This record gives sequence, C-alpha cells and structure tokens, in this order.
Amino acid sequence: MQPFALLASGLVAGLVAGTASCTAVQGGLLVGLTSGGCERPSRDPVLVAWFLAGRMVSYSVAGVLLGLAGSAVSLPPEVRALLLVAAGITVIAYAIRLLHRRSGCDEIPRRVARSAPLLGAATILIPCGVTLGMEMVAVSSGSPLGGAAVMAGFVLGTAPAFALLGWVLRRVSRTRLARLAGVAALVAGLWTVGSGVSLGGWLAPPGSAAAESTAAAGQGAQTVTVWATRDGYRPGIVTARAGVSVDIIFKLADQGCTRTVTIAGRDFALPTTVRLPPQRPGSLRYVCGMGMYSGYINFS
Repeated sequence: MQPFALLASGLVAGLVAGTASCTAVQGGLLVGLTSGGCERPSRDPVLVAWFLAGRMVSYSVAGVLLGLAGSAVSLPPEVRALLLVAAGITVIAYAIRLLHRRSGCDEIPRRVARSAPLLGAATILIPCGVTLGMEMVAVSSGSPLGGAAVMAGFVLGTAPAFALLGWVLRRVSRTRLARLAGVAALVAGLWTVGSGVSLGGWLAPPGSAAAESTAAAGQGAQTVTVWATRDGYRPGIVTARAGVSVDIIFKLADQGCTRTVTIAGRDFALPTTVRLPPQRPGSLRYVCGMGMYSGYINFS
C-alpha cells in the first residue's frame, strides 16, 4: 500500500501546493510549443499531451533513481543554479523567436511535435520549490517504486494547470497577442536567470559558514527563529552575536518554494534547526531552494 499512499500524497501536493509555483518556474518552456502556431487548432491538445507525457516520464525516472540511490542522485545547489540559468536562456531564445516570427505558416510542424516531449522532460532540470520537497520524499521512501509513485502523483496533480497554460499559449500565438506572450516569456526567462544567479550566490560576497542540521538547539548556542512563508522568510533580516555558534530555527508557515532552504551550500527541508559555527562580523545570506527568496543573518 505504500506506493499508493505516496502516489496520493504527490497528487495532493501537486494540486494544492505545486500548481502555482511550478507553472511559474517551468511554464516558460511551454513557449517552445508556440513555434508551431500555424498548425490546425485540433493539434493543440496533442502537442500539450506530448509535453505532459515527457514530463511524466522524466519525473518518474527521477523518482526511481531517487528511491534507489537516495540523496546521492540529488542535484547540489550549484548545479541547480547553472540549470536555472541555462533554462532561462532557453526561454529567452523562444521568446525572441516568438517576438520576431513572421505571420504565416513558415514553421515545420514535425519539428514542434518532436520537441514537445523533450520540453516536458526538461522541466525536471528546473524543479520548483515543491518539487524539491517531493524529491526528498522520494529519497526517504527507500524504494524505486515508491519514489516513482510520489513523483508521478505530483506530475498528475500539476497536469491540469500545465495543460491549460499550454493550450492558451498555443491559441494566443495565432493572434495579435503573440507579441504580448513573447514579452511575458522574455520576462519569465530573465526572472529564471536571476533566480539561478541568486541561488548560486555569484553576485553575493563569499561566505565561510559550514551549516549542519540538528534536531534541537544546543546548549551554549544562541538561537534565532525564522518563519518560511509563501512570500519569503520572516523576518528577512535577523541579528546574532559574532564569535558564538548559532542555531537557526526554521519554522514552516506555508507550503512553497521556501520549504527548502539553501545555506552555506547545503539544502535543508523545513521545518528544521540549522547549526552555524561561530561567525565573524558581517552578513550571511541564505536562499530558498530555487533562489527566489533570500534572507540575511547579520553578525555583530
């Protein structure tokens, strides 16, 4: 019964928490389907279905690997940051193509049909915050069947939103609103690149903390409490004493990107308590698992 329970939990997570965040982060890849906008409208559901099929296959395979090999196959923050930047650049390229496309049927429908499942499969490379939580559930399942079940359930839960978005984009690409869709995709691509840069911390001062997870606050360590909400971390800036170890108690208020925090190059699923060794005076930055929201600890 465990695989069925995991399938149900993934389905609920996709319906309740994953729809908005995943379509926002991964929906830009759907713009690739608009390159065949001159095809018959009856082809729209077919192409969107191929996109969703590719997404289902890639997520299920990832679930099998996670359940089989555990966290050894999880992508570290630096790799996810590079993938976000690459995905953002891809979306930008599709957006520019949509903005400069001439009217008329000058595209090759077969090429679009072939790319649809590949675009869907590529969404696994830019997981949203809730996806990271599902991947951790797949790891904890300890079995390839359980891992595949929770990831497949999650894809099923988010499928209605992706199907609707893909159908709308295909229809819009044939109208005068195509350029508006291109501008929106361009903004989404730039935002994805920015999230990757934020997650990688490439524009932030280098840090030296070595974070570790601990079940409870330790004796002699100062403590600070941070709430992870749907809109970021509260408070966004906390103060701690330099030269003394600190336990950051992360509490989870809402489900979303902030349920996974990346600090000192490591991912932590919330709620949890993260132990930091004594720090020098200065600021330490942490981000959510997708680089969308950040917070700071000022040591003085």
